[in-house]
Amino acid sequence: PTSLRLRRSERVGPAASKSEALPAMSLALGTTVPRAQLLNRCTERGAAPRPSNTPCRQSAAHGQALRQRGCQPGARQLIACSAAVVSPPPEMTSGATKKATTEDLKDLVSKVDCFIFDCDGVVWRGDSLIEGVAETIDMLRQMGKKLYFVTNNSTKSRKGYLGKFLKLGLNITAEEIYSSSYAAAAYLDSVKFPSDKKVYIIGDVGIQEELDLLGINHIGGPSDNDQKIDLKPGFALPHDESVGAVVVGHDRNINYYKIQYATLCIRENPGCQFIATNLDAVTHLTDAQEWAGNGAMVGAIKGSTQREPTVVGKPEEFMLANIAAKSGLRRDQICMVGDRLDTDIQFGLDGGLMTMLVLSGVTSEEELLSPENKTHPQLYTSQLPDLLQIK
Repeated sequence: PTSLRLRRSERVGPAASKSEALPAMSLALGTTVPRAQLLNRCTERGAAPRPSNTPCRQSAAHGQALRQRGCQPGARQLIACSAAVVSPPPEMTSGATKKATTEDLKDLVSKVDCFIFDCDGVVWRGDSLIEGVAETIDMLRQMGKKLYFVTNNSTKSRKGYLGKFLKLGLNITAEEIYSSSYAAAAYLDSVKFPSDKKVYIIGDVGIQEELDLLGINHIGGPSDNDQKIDLKPGFALPHDESVGAVVVGHDRNINYYKIQYATLCIRENPGCQFIATNLDAVTHLTDAQEWAGNGAMVGAIKGSTQREPTVVGKPEEFMLANIAAKSGLRRDQICMVGDRLDTDIQFGLDGGLMTMLVLSGVTSEEELLSPENKTHPQLYTSQLPDLLQIK
C-alpha cells in the first residue's frame, strides 16, 4: 500500500549498517536517525524491511546512478525531519485526481496550515503577475497560514527574488523564499565543503550571491560568458585543480568553454562533485512561450562526463526538509501548489504533502488526465486565485 512506502526522507544508503546513525543533510536539522529505527517503523506498519542492499523502488534508478559513479556511503545522506515519518491519510494517496469545487477548496484550506507555492506559472508568468494572486496571498495570511515560495530557477538569489516579489506588489519576506541557488549553496555547506576548494559555476549571479553569503570560494559564472576556445593543434584547455564541485544552474550564456571546463573539473579533479540546481525541461523566461530549461545545461555535462548529478531542487527532498523543520508542522499539514507534474507535484507526493495542480503554467488539463500520466495530485484547479472562492 502507498501508505507503507518509505519516503525519500526515510531512505538509507545500501552500505549503512543497522546500527549506523546517518547525518542529516538539512542545515536546519541536526538530528540523526538510526537505520534500525527506520526499519522498526517499516515493520510497525506491517511491511517486511528491505534488505540493506536493496534500494527502494522509487529510488532504484538514482541509487544505481550513485553506485555507477562510485559514490562512497553517505554521499546521498539521510535527511531527518521530525515530521518525516508521518504518512498522509488515505484520501491523499489515491491515484484519482479531482477538479476542485468551492467546497473542496474550503476543505483544503481548513486542513492545511502551510502552503508551499511554486513561482513560475503559479504566482507569475515571466515578468507578469497572475491576476488575483496578491489578493489570494493576503487572504491566506489573514487566515494565519504560513507561506513559502519555492522556485527551481537559480538565476537569482533569495535577495534577488525578493526584489521581484516586491516589484510585483507582493508582501513577501526573504525568509519565505527558497530558490535552487540557495539550495545548492546550502547543500555544499551541509556536506562541509572544504574551505581550500572552489566551486566552478555554470549559471548566473544567483548562485554566486548565495555562495558568497556562506563564504564558499567560486569561479566561473557570468565572468566566463565571453570565453572562447581557439582549437589550435595540440591545444589543451587548462583548468583549476582546486575545483571541488561544479554547480550547474540555468545559464542563458552557456558556451563550449564552460562545458569543457566543467567536464575537465569533474573528470580529472579527484572527488569533484557534480551538482545540478534542477532538471527542468522548460522554463518561463517570458510570458509569450516556454524556453529551454536547466535540463538542457545539465544534459550537456552529463553527456560529456557520463556522470549523474546530485540534484538539490525540486522534486528532491533537500528544500522540503528545511521548510518542514522551519515551519514546525507535520507534513500532512502542508500543501504543495504547482504547475508541473514532474517537479512540483512529485515533490509534494514524495514528501507526504497534500498537492494541488494549477493549470496556469506548464501542465494542461489534457496532459493531467491523460492515461499516460502517472503523477496524480489530490486536486487541480485553473489558477491559484480560485482559492478566493472560499471567501
